[in-house]
Amino acid sequence: MKKNILIAVFAILSGLSVSAQTLEKMNWFNEPANWQINGGTLIMDVTPNSDYWRISHYGFTVDDAPFYYAEYGGEFEAKVKISGDYKVRFDQAGMMIRLDHENYIKTGIEFVDGKYNLSTVVTHKTSDWSVIALDRPVDYIWIKAVRRLDAVEIFYSFDDKEYQMMRNAWVEANHPVKIGMFAACPDGNGFKARFENFTVRHLPDTRRTQWLRNNAENN
Repeated sequence: MKKNILIAVFAILSGLSVSAQTLEKMNWFNEPANWQINGGTLIMDVTPNSDYWRISHYGFTVDDAPFYYAEYGGEFEAKVKISGDYKVRFDQAGMMIRLDHENYIKTGIEFVDGKYNLSTVVTHKTSDWSVIALDRPVDYIWIKAVRRLDAVEIFYSFDDKEYQMMRNAWVEANHPVKIGMFAACPDGNGFKARFENFTVRHLPDTRRTQWLRNNAENN
C-alpha cells in the first residue's frame, strides 16, 4: 500500500507539463474588430473606450474590453510576455483571471499620466486598484500568475528570469477560471497590443498531494 501511494505521489509531481496554449483554440470575450495570431503571438487592435471595472470610486461598471482566454480548473502557473503601443491615459494590457463578471483579476502594464505602471485590479463585487510606478518606459513586461488553493500570486519580470511579487489576491478555490490575455482603452481610440509565449503549467492539487504524503508515511 505504501509503495503504491509513493508511486502516485511521484507520478503527480513528475507529471507537470509546460506548454504553450494553442492560441487558435482559445475563445474571445468581446472580440475586437481586428486581431491576428502569428505563431505563438497574439496581436490585437484594442477596442476604443473599453475597460473592466465595477462600481467603486468611479461609480460605474464596464465589462466590454477584449479578452482572449482558455478555461482551467485546479491549480496552475501561467505567464505571458506583453507589449503595446500605449498612447493615452489608462491604456493597458495584461493577463486576466476571471470567474465571472463580478469576480476577476486583471494585471499588467497601465499607462497613466505619461508613465508606465505595473497595475493590478482585483474585483469581488467591487474593484480595487494597485500600481507600482516604473521609473522608465519598458518595451515589454512578463507577467506570471500562480494559483494555489484560494489565492493567486502575481509576479512581474523584465527578462523572464528574475521575478518579483506584485500582488497576492484571494480567488475562490476549486472553481474553474478563464485565464488569458486582455487589453483595454478606456479614454482613447484604441492601440495595438501584443502577447507572446502564453503558457499554462498545471500544478498538482496541494491538499491531495499532502494527503498522499501523509498516508504514505502512515502505512
